[in-house]
Amino acid sequence: MPKLRPGVVSVVLVNFRGASDTIEAIAEIGRLDWPSELLEIIVVENASGDDSADRIRTAAPHVTLVVSPTNDGFAGGCNRGVAASSGEFIALLNNDAKPDPGWIRGAVAKFGESSRIGAVASRVLDWDGELVDYIGSAMTWYGMGYKPLTAERVPAGVDTARDVLFGTGSAMFVRRSAYDQLGGFDERYFMFFEDVDLGWRLNLAGWRVVYEPKSLAYHKHHASMAEFGPFKETYLLERNALFTLYKNLGDEGLAEALPAAMALSVRRAISRGKLDSTAYDLRKPGGDGEDSTSVSKQTMSAMFAIDQFTEALPSLRATRDAIQASRTVSDTSIWRLFGNADAPVYQEPAYLRGYENIVTAFDVAEPPRGTRVLVITGDPIGKKLAGPAIRAWNMAELLSRQNAVTLVSLSGVEPIDASFDVVHVRPGDNHAFNKLEAWADVIIFQGHAMAVFSALQTTRKILVVDIYDPMHLEQLEQGRELPPEQWRFQVESANEVLNEQMLRGDFFLAASERQRMFWLGQLASLGRVNPATYDADPDLEGLIGVVPFGLSSLPPEHKEAVLKGVLPGIAADDKVLLWSGGLYNWFDPKTLIRAVADLSKRRDNIRLFFQGTKHPNPSVPEMRIVGESRSLARDLGALDSSVFFNASWVDFAERGNYLTEADAGVSTHFSHIETTFSFRTRILDYLWAELPMVVTEGDHFAELVEREKLGVVVKAGDVDALSAALERVLFDERFIAQARKNIRRVRQQYFWEEALAPLVAFVADAHHARDNAHLASTTGAPAKSRVRRRRSGLRHDAGLVVHYLRNGGPRLVLSKISNRIRR
Repeated sequence: MPKLRPGVVSVVLVNFRGASDTIEAIAEIGRLDWPSELLEIIVVENASGDDSADRIRTAAPHVTLVVSPTNDGFAGGCNRGVAASSGEFIALLNNDAKPDPGWIRGAVAKFGESSRIGAVASRVLDWDGELVDYIGSAMTWYGMGYKPLTAERVPAGVDTARDVLFGTGSAMFVRRSAYDQLGGFDERYFMFFEDVDLGWRLNLAGWRVVYEPKSLAYHKHHASMAEFGPFKETYLLERNALFTLYKNLGDEGLAEALPAAMALSVRRAISRGKLDSTAYDLRKPGGDGEDSTSVSKQTMSAMFAIDQFTEALPSLRATRDAIQASRTVSDTSIWRLFGNADAPVYQEPAYLRGYENIVTAFDVAEPPRGTRVLVITGDPIGKKLAGPAIRAWNMAELLSRQNAVTLVSLSGVEPIDASFDVVHVRPGDNHAFNKLEAWADVIIFQGHAMAVFSALQTTRKILVVDIYDPMHLEQLEQGRELPPEQWRFQVESANEVLNEQMLRGDFFLAASERQRMFWLGQLASLGRVNPATYDADPDLEGLIGVVPFGLSSLPPEHKEAVLKGVLPGIAADDKVLLWSGGLYNWFDPKTLIRAVADLSKRRDNIRLFFQGTKHPNPSVPEMRIVGESRSLARDLGALDSSVFFNASWVDFAERGNYLTEADAGVSTHFSHIETTFSFRTRILDYLWAELPMVVTEGDHFAELVEREKLGVVVKAGDVDALSAALERVLFDERFIAQARKNIRRVRQQYFWEEALAPLVAFVADAHHARDNAHLASTTGAPAKSRVRRRRSGLRHDAGLVVHYLRNGGPRLVLSKISNRIRR
C-alpha cells in the first residue's frame, strides 16, 4: 500500500464498460479548484472485457490505472482503488458524474470542522442541475436506504449541512483512517446499499457522516442494470437490505425487525407478481392436479434473496459480532438519522394491507425508546463558544452516542450541524420549555436555568446539577465594585439559586476533588447528607461526582497562521505567551503585563497575546479589568509592541491555530476564596497544546502544575518572580522538553471521554437520589408495547405532506399529489 500523504485527496472512479464517461469525468476533475499537488486520481478498470483500459491509459496517462482481473462490483472496485491510493481523504465519484469546481474544497473544509467527521456526503443533482439525485438520506425500518426527493425539482431555499446516516456512492468523501478502520465497503454487496451499510457502520463506530451542500456534483444516471433485467436489481436490493439490517441493528431491535422485514419481503414478492397466496388453501378448488405454477422472476427474486441471505449467515454473523462489539452509538441515537423510517415504498393495496399488519404486530416502525437527555446552558451555541457552552456541547456530544439528546441554549443558537438536536429557548418561555421537560427523562443544567423555568422547580424528572462554577463565590469578586447593597443582593441571589438546585438535584457535578469537598459542606448544611443518601453509599459518590472540564483526545491542528508573521508587531520567530480565554475582574493581568514589560528589557522578542476580551454571550459586558489592562500596557509603552489584545473572541474551531503558535501559556490571578475553589479551564487548553505554563498559586491547577512539573507556579502579585518564571518557560530548553513530556502524561486524565465518565455512567443508570425517591412514581421509560397508529392511507399521506413540506416546500407537495393522481 502506498505511504499515506497528509492533505492529499484521492479520487477513486470505477469503470465498467463506460470508458467515454470515465475519460470525461477525469477531464472534469482536472478543472477542480484544488491544488494538483494535493490530488491523485485512481481509476479501477473492473474487467469490462473491452478496450476500456487502453482508451483510459491513452487519454489520461497521469492517472493511476488499476486493472482488475474480475468484475468485483462497485464495492470491490472501490476497495481496490482505495488500496492503491495515498490520500488522507478518499473521494468516491461515479464515472458518469462530474464534480463542481468546489466539490473537493467544500468537503475538506467540512472535515476540518471536527475530527469526528468520518465522511462527507456531497450534494448531487442531475446532469443539468435541475433535479435532485441526493440531498439527504433516509432509512426504512426494514433495511432499505433511500434518498428523499430524488428526481424532484431542486427545492428552493437554503440547504444546510447536517448529519446523515449515509452518503451516496456517486459522490462522497471518507476520511482514510475511518475507511481503513471499517475495512471499506462490504464486497458481498457487489452493488446497491453498500454506501448505506458503510454510512451506518461509520455512525455506529462513533464517526459522523455530514451532508455538505457546498460539495456539489452532477450525475448522468445511466440505467446500468437495464440489460440484466429488473428482477436482478430487485434480488440485490432485497438481499442487501437484509444484509444491512442484520449486521447493523442492535440485538433488541433486530429481534423484532428481522422477521418482520423477511415477511414484508415475501409480501412484496407476492404483490409484484400479482399472485394469489390463498391458491393453495384446501378450501379453494381447482389446480390440484398440476405440479407447477407460473411465477414471475420479480417474485422469485425476493425468494432467492432470502435464501442467499440464509446462505451467507455464517460470514454475516462474524461481521455482525465485530460491529456490535465495537459500536459506540446506540440504536436510539442512530434512529434520529433514519428520517421517515415508516415508508412502505410500494403502494399496491394488498401490499399496504400486509405492511400495516406487520408493523402493528411487530412494533417496528416507531423509534426505540432510550433515555432522553436534556442539556441546558445559559451561553450561546455557535462558532464562538465560552467555557459553559463548550462543556455543555461535549456533554451532549458524548451522551448522544447512547441516548437521545437535545442541547438547549438560553442565549441563542447559530446554524450549526451536530449529532444531536440544538435549540434556543428564551428565559421565561415556559411554553417552549415545558414541551422539552415533558419529553426528557434526565435534565442536566448549569447556572440559572431553574430560576427562569418554573417547570424545573416542580419537575419529577431526574435532575443533574452541574456546579463546576461556584457562581456565588464568583459574585464576591465580580460584584466588588458595585454599591454595597447591590453587591450583597447579587451574592445572596446566587446563593439562593444554588441552594434551590442543591435541595432538588439527584446528582451533582463538581470540577475537582477540592470543589467536591466544598459542595459536600453546602449539601450537608441543606440536609442532603442524610441516612437515605448515606446508606449503601457512604462515600456519597452516587450523590456528587468529580467531573472536570475536559479536552479533546486529538491534538490541536495548525490550519493557518494567525499571530506569528501575521499580526503586526509579532514576528515569525518571536516568543509568544498566550492568555487563553477571557479577561475578568478576578484575574490579575496587570502583574503579568508588568512582568512582560520587565522581561522585554532583557529579551526583546517576548510577545503577550490576550485571546479574548469580548465574551460571546452578549449579556456579559466587557469588564473593567480589560480597559485597565490596556491603559497599563499603553503607559508602560508595551501596547502593540510586547502586549497585544484581541478585539473580540476566537472562534472555538479556530483556537487551535493560536495554541499551536504559542510557546507558553499563562494565567495569573489574585489570592482569594474564588481562586481557592475555581477551575481555570484555560489551563486545559495549555495541556491540550503541550504548552509549558506559568500560573499563580492557590487553585486546583496550580497544585497540579507544581506537583507534576508542568511549568512554574508563582506567588500572587510578585512581578520579579513572574518575570523570571516567564523567561524560564520560554528559553530553558531542557525545562521546556521535560514539561512537555509531563504534560503528555498528565493530560490524558482530562480527555472528555475520561472526564465525563461519571456523568455517562449515571445517565446509563439514571435514578433519583435516595432522599428524592418519592419523585420516582411518575418517571421511567414507558412500557415497551405501543399502539400502532395506522399510517397508510390518508393518515400516512398526511404524515408525508409534513415530511415533504419540511424538505421541499409546497411545490414538492403539489408534485407528489400530481404523481399519486397519475398512478
